Amino acid sequence: MIGVHILNPEFGYPRMTDSLNENGYKINHKKVYRLMKEMKIQSIIRKKRKRHGKTPSVIYPNRLQRKFRATGPNQKMVTDITYVSDGKQFYYLSVIQDLFNNEIVSWQLSKRNDLELVLNTVTKWARKKDVAEAVLHSDQGFQYTSKAYNKRLEDYGIKGSHSRKGNCLDNACIESFFSHLKTEKLYINQCKSEDEIRQAIEDYIYHYNYKRFQKKLKKRAPVEYRHALAA
Repeated sequence: MIGVHILNPEFGYPRMTDSLNENGYKINHKKVYRLMKEMKIQSIIRKKRKRHGKTPSVIYPNRLQRKFRATGPNQKMVTDITYVSDGKQFYYLSVIQDLFNNEIVSWQLSKRNDLELVLNTVTKWARKKDVAEAVLHSDQGFQYTSKAYNKRLEDYGIKGSHSRKGNCLDNACIESFFSHLKTEKLYINQCKSEDEIRQAIEDYIYHYNYKRFQKKLKKRAPVEYRHALAA
């Protein structure tokens, strides 16, 4: 339970219960709640960012509306940030995923959960792909509603899209990837430094994109599926 909390400090007892069950520990939510209280494990809630002045946030319409299927690459993209830890410090992983084949097309790791992390992730993606007219969907985190983020999307011709407030199911695909990354790699490796975390993430994303077949991709890995459809 301590290990799950270190890697997922945002987990309360419901998500802690789900994670333990996924990893083979059959335990109900009542017992998890009691044990977390006894062990003084508390979820870390992201603090609301104080807004100064009269500058409004940029809120996009929900262009996906949970329609997560795309007919080709770089049409519908999702992005988000998750916590990872080496047992001493938290790091933040920003990822962009293509819903056409679930391929991870860009990622950045940082010690800071800030605007620069998100902007760098978008720029890295745009330098590799033709992103004009692509929809990039996210939650309404402060980075994704900032004027700087809006300007970056406009510069690349990207259409922004936002989940409804407090509705994680609107961005369920990227949450699923984060779950696979943690349960299949980070929980097992128990990285002890930033370098080890970075290498583990790089190794897993390569495996996920090139080796890990998915049923909905006709039992192909994401890159293999993209190549097969392009042939």
